Amino acid sequence: MIVSPKIRGFICTTAHPDGCAAHVQEQIDYVSSQPKIEGPKNVLVIGASTGYGLASRIVPAFSSGAKTLGIFFEKPGTERRSGSAGWYNSAAFEAAAAKQGIYAKSLNGDAFSHEMKQQAIDLIKADMGKIDLVVYSLASPRRTDPDSGETYKSVLKTTGGDFTNKNLNTDKGEVEMVTIGAAEQEETDNTIKVMGGEDWELWINALEEADLLADGVKTVAYSYIGPELTWPIYKDGTIGQAKKDVETSCARINEKLQSKFNGGNAWVSVNKALVTQASSAIPVVPLYISILYKDMKEKGIHEGCIEQIQRLFADRMYTENTPVDEAGRIRIDDWEMRKDVQASVAKAWTAIETDTVDSLSDFKGYQEEFLKLFGFGVGGVDYTAETDPETAPASLS
Repeated sequence: MIVSPKIRGFICTTAHPDGCAAHVQEQIDYVSSQPKIEGPKNVLVIGASTGYGLASRIVPAFSSGAKTLGIFFEKPGTERRSGSAGWYNSAAFEAAAAKQGIYAKSLNGDAFSHEMKQQAIDLIKADMGKIDLVVYSLASPRRTDPDSGETYKSVLKTTGGDFTNKNLNTDKGEVEMVTIGAAEQEETDNTIKVMGGEDWELWINALEEADLLADGVKTVAYSYIGPELTWPIYKDGTIGQAKKDVETSCARINEKLQSKFNGGNAWVSVNKALVTQASSAIPVVPLYISILYKDMKEKGIHEGCIEQIQRLFADRMYTENTPVDEAGRIRIDDWEMRKDVQASVAKAWTAIETDTVDSLSDFKGYQEEFLKLFGFGVGGVDYTAETDPETAPASLS
């Protein structure tokens, strides 16, 4: 089967097995080129198949030789149709880990459910031993409460009235104005139910009850703050309210781990704005990222997911004293939020229009990164050749 990109708005409906594998290998090669980290040995990654979650499997596996269990909800390929990018990423990760004798297994299904938590517990007991790192990197537009059975949907809205600002139409490459409406309180509450910290706590509680958390266990969830120009739709919007709930959960988890697990730690890591399947869906953000990429690349400080997570492990989580901000958060968005970077971005933001997109932003780089998420445009891959859409992770095939 020959697979080509089919893009609808902020989603690509196809993914290339060989391209995804090559992209995963690029990330593995980067980690392998860096100094080894005295990191975790038994890692559970919830939301493990793309972006920051995938990087959070690659770094401990190929830097510390860690066993990893990845949880995700991805679509397998069939004879006639390609699977999702996360499915092929996970297949490539497991294959690469197996070549180096590194344990890697995956579970595909609803991470919010009690059933998936029990499957994970059973597998950890059978194969891994106690977990010393839990990464929570789940991104989903909806969640079914495992007790009530009610399904909640998240929304991308403000919480303080309509917000109008510039946006990049990524299909047309045009800068246009967009207005995002305000959420009703129920919509905000539902977004918190989906994207807040409740499920993170449920995972930690389930592992504790099963006696599967090691002394000194660490856990981290990922967040974003960004500059003021994105705050109405992000930090102060419905997503931001959910992220505040994650921080509240983090405080409770940290207290538990500190007292019960010999000084364990829970953190929220505030990461850099990057092209991911989630960020591509947020109005205003693609234009901001395109401008940001240009400036950070010119300054030589641009990072992708793998560089960010490598730095998180090497310079933050697995150092003697983890540096945090005044709210106790890890900040690996520090280079993005440098005053000189933000001043350059603000200047370009004011001036940018459709006819200056290419000169004032790195829209081309944005497009390239977007396609790479789905395995397209990766060097060394013959996209005119037949590929096997039924490629699958060994632990799931």
